[in-house]
Amino acid sequence: MSAYMNNIFNYSRPLPEPFDTLTNKKVSVSSKYGDGTNATLCSTVIKAVHAVCRCMDGSAEGAVGVIDHRTVAEYKSSMGPDEYHLVVYDSNSGSLMASVYDKNTEVFENYVLNASGRDGAAVMMALFPVLMNDEEFSDNFELYRDQFSHGFSDLSSATEYMAMLCDNAYRRIKDASCSAAVKVSVDKAGNLMRVSQVQLDSGAFEPTHVIAGEFTIFAKTARVIVKSADVIVEHTDFVGKYELHPRTMSSQEKQLIPVLLEWYIIPQEVVDICKHAQATTGKPTQMRNFLLRGPSGTGKTRSAKAIAAGLGLPYMAYTCSAGTEIFDFIGQIFPDTDSGSTGDAQLDHEKAILASMGGINYANVSKMMNLPDLDDMDYDPAGVYQALTGVENAAATSQDCMSIVLDRVTEKVCALSRRDENSKSSGQTYTYIETDFIKALKYGYVIEIQEPTTIVQPGVLPGLNSLLEQTGTITLPTGEVIERHPDAVVVVTTNIGYEGCRSMNQSVIDRMSLVRDVELPTPEVMVQRAMAVTGATDEYQISQMVQVVNDLSEYCRKNSITDGSYGMRSLIDWIVSSEITGDVYESALYTIISKATTDEVDREALISAVLEPIFTKKRKRATA
Repeated sequence: MSAYMNNIFNYSRPLPEPFDTLTNKKVSVSSKYGDGTNATLCSTVIKAVHAVCRCMDGSAEGAVGVIDHRTVAEYKSSMGPDEYHLVVYDSNSGSLMASVYDKNTEVFENYVLNASGRDGAAVMMALFPVLMNDEEFSDNFELYRDQFSHGFSDLSSATEYMAMLCDNAYRRIKDASCSAAVKVSVDKAGNLMRVSQVQLDSGAFEPTHVIAGEFTIFAKTARVIVKSADVIVEHTDFVGKYELHPRTMSSQEKQLIPVLLEWYIIPQEVVDICKHAQATTGKPTQMRNFLLRGPSGTGKTRSAKAIAAGLGLPYMAYTCSAGTEIFDFIGQIFPDTDSGSTGDAQLDHEKAILASMGGINYANVSKMMNLPDLDDMDYDPAGVYQALTGVENAAATSQDCMSIVLDRVTEKVCALSRRDENSKSSGQTYTYIETDFIKALKYGYVIEIQEPTTIVQPGVLPGLNSLLEQTGTITLPTGEVIERHPDAVVVVTTNIGYEGCRSMNQSVIDRMSLVRDVELPTPEVMVQRAMAVTGATDEYQISQMVQVVNDLSEYCRKNSITDGSYGMRSLIDWIVSSEITGDVYESALYTIISKATTDEVDREALISAVLEPIFTKKRKRATA
């Protein structure tokens, strides 16, 4: 059975608002699958698209969802206060099932799709997830949805977007040879197989993914309204727009200026910091020191890099640990390893590599040895610990990993500093190794100091107070006096309320121009970031997962659970794992729940109080 097009696309029906005043239904646009002439507005498509938009913004009842290769729709009819059109579509066979259902009386009627019967808006709504698989359709839908949400501020453009949707749907359903064809089987009479009460009671058509709205008949789902971020700062309006002083950067410096990823949504606190830095330039009290503090996973480091991008400055970073000392910031004197031989060919080769990288410092040695960085340690401390030591330790922390890495770097530096006893050199020479911290302050870059509250020695950061002053200076081990560049920006990022973290010294806080508490992004931003990073397309499910992560964060805060981490990284891991396992609940146990705490009792509480109210464990089917 093929699609009887007059039943699906009835062009004789009047157009709904805002197109009801148009004198001509034809529009001079054409789908790439069309004949290149024009498109015809179709009431069925318009009503279906409007129904989906209203489900998405929560302004009307109804829903669209996916089971597997089948899709389902609950279309709220205007014919009665309790009348719904229920449609099930099988994309493999093209078959359709539909019923008219009274939610109050639970009475079913046949759904007949033809000129004298139903107009097919509910059917088109059920086809929506499949239609959205085409880039042309999805792009025009998003453009039209934006016009819809803003009251059709540009009706001419909205008309063209809708015409493209109508033409795209028509061409793909009509032409079976189309590369993006949508298979639909409808006979001339327009009779569709009925959806029954038995099928509803058995949950046969319960959706596994909700695209839009709230199901109240096929299933009971809680509403999650998908919104866009309230304010989005365009990258083109931000990157390099907050220049402090006109400067000419070398090619090497340009490579150090961060490039923002396309999906990254710029937080308001980042914009505010850049504005303050630029607005105070040249004044006696320039704002150049900033503190970002908040829970793990809230994007503090990414924000620091974004600040550098907005200012158009190179970015550098130093990660503190329990054993960090003042010389880790200002540099140390090392034996001169650039002259003479160590007596070991491999070590001499490594010396040459380091020389080409700019000399012997922690970053270069760590990079040469392919040691993990802080992001790796934060992401999977247990895995990094096992990779470094060969020992399993589920309770390993990023600090444990950092300690091992520091020891290995120190050991390598000592080895590189050895001199061949047979060398004819008259004596040992020494070289001062300049740190990234000093480079940044000396040449006017952005330097991020990560996790200074982990430092055991209380006097380390206060020892840098002179450099934190706007016109500060410090004397290096070589005797050289370094003056702080007027463009140098210090961004301190630190977690709060976590094991291993201490209070920030008051004298250091006093030298911060702005102190911003960074929380998890708004749910809308979290959804957009997560979908952009993972490629996930189910906005409804991602919104539910975001809700779980936010609820988990709140629960941990109220119950003083501070031995774990949660945030965007955990959310992304959960989404990726769910796509692999196909089980959102099961994946949550080994991503967000397991990372939130090591305490078994607390994990059980998180499962029952946070996870299960939104995602329940899959029931195993009984076997005969």
